[in-house]
Amino acid sequence: MVWLKQCHCAEMGSKRDLSGSITTPDVKLNLGGEFIKESTATTFLRQRGYGWLLEVEDDDPEDNKPLLEELDIDLKDIYYKIRCVLMPMPSLGFNRQVVRDNPDFWGPLAVVLFFSMISLYGQFKVVSWIITIWIFGSLTIFLLARVLGGEVAYGQVLGVIGYSLLPLIVIAPVLLVVGSFEVVSTLIKLFGVFWAAYSAASLLVGEEFKTKKPLLIYPIFLLYIYFLSLYTGV
Repeated sequence: MVWLKQCHCAEMGSKRDLSGSITTPDVKLNLGGEFIKESTATTFLRQRGYGWLLEVEDDDPEDNKPLLEELDIDLKDIYYKIRCVLMPMPSLGFNRQVVRDNPDFWGPLAVVLFFSMISLYGQFKVVSWIITIWIFGSLTIFLLARVLGGEVAYGQVLGVIGYSLLPLIVIAPVLLVVGSFEVVSTLIKLFGVFWAAYSAASLLVGEEFKTKKPLLIYPIFLLYIYFLSLYTGV
């Protein structure tokens, strides 16, 4: 009897030792110094070799640049070039060569588009025509300058010709006021064309042309006369 009781007690003890509970281990991720409990689905994917689906790429600081910087638009630089074109006198102290030596595309394009919008009193069909004249007229000036021995790039000519339309934009509202006075209107038109041509020629026609300057100044002058004719419709 004593032996049976000992066996029974031993069986009960063994049963107690085998009892327990099965729990899933807590898997934690260290993200930025903070431990976050991983879900069952995440653990399942990692165990099956699909953990790469859960990876998140870090944001690249270079991808968060402002829009103007992405498009390479410097508003301060454009404003300075506008002042250089509108005030071409050397005595004013502007470094006007920056318009030629540091050309950009968006500033001249904005000037040309604005001139197109005001041309022919809002007839927007001339916009494409003015842009075409700007591109191919600048190309003609560039080719002529290279033939004459000038060291100038097409981008420089394109920028200078585009920015130098600003004087014609300035005289546009004046022509609306004095349009009924033919003599005054003609004088203002001539002033605007000379102003624009002088701004462009003083930047493009350097000392390397020497005695050949008139051969380049004359087509520049004719180009701005043509631009003005697109505005006035004559």
